[in-house]
Amino acid sequence: MSGGNWKEMYQAGCEGDLALVEYHVKAGVDVNYAHPEFLSTPLVAAILAGQEAVALYLLENGAMPDLASEFDAATPMQAARRTGLAAVEERLHALGVPRPAPAARPGWLARLLGRSTTLA
Repeated sequence: MSGGNWKEMYQAGCEGDLALVEYHVKAGVDVNYAHPEFLSTPLVAAILAGQEAVALYLLENGAMPDLASEFDAATPMQAARRTGLAAVEERLHALGVPRPAPAARPGWLARLLGRSTTLA
């Protein structure tokens, strides 16, 4: 990583500084690296920070669309769902990441009673 600074790129991604992220990516910083101090990938961090443009840029420049972030305990798709970044979710899906199955919705009685019920 002699041509760039991963920590600076990571912070820029979280802050939405696309120009600085671009600089570091072009300088050769590994967009899939998870620094031992952070244990987070730049892609998931940018998504969780709501930085859609940065996330899309990282995806277009080699970020692995299914690489989980250990610290955040989330994949990029899970992070996009959590933050509501629909464009990122669509791009991830276009890159082959399956959408999670919708959660089973409890029946009307369970919702009314505020608990789940199962039939035997």
